[in-house]
Amino acid sequence: MIAVDTNLLVYAHREDSEWHMAAAARIAALAEGQGPWAIPWPCLHEFLAIVTHPRIFNPPTPLGAAHEQVDAWMESPALVLLAESEGYWARLRKLLQSGKISGPKVHDARIAALCEQHGVRELWSADRDFSLFPGFAVTNPLVR
Repeated sequence: MIAVDTNLLVYAHREDSEWHMAAAARIAALAEGQGPWAIPWPCLHEFLAIVTHPRIFNPPTPLGAAHEQVDAWMESPALVLLAESEGYWARLRKLLQSGKISGPKVHDARIAALCEQHGVRELWSADRDFSLFPGFAVTNPLVR
């Protein structure tokens, strides 16, 4: 199963992004495909916070339009939403300790722990910070 990070969700949604066309096509291929794909809940939260933030985008995405985007992704019958469950804290704690992770990188560790817990084989992201987690497969599907 492939999981999608916040940055690809933002690029796929925001038409003013230079990566919009490529990201939108990749997300659409997952959403319309036969196999399961995933979005960690924290990535959806972060997506909403970023696209509606007036200091990040001018103009920001209206809240209703951001909600509609999330609703559209959730219509994909193959979508799996990744949430914390039994054993999550042990995984997160191990990642935090082994990588000496603190501060804002804790969010990335949270995503990595959720993906690991749910058997995600690959995370699609343009964020290089995930390299802090050895053995965690990350691919930027926007570059070759």
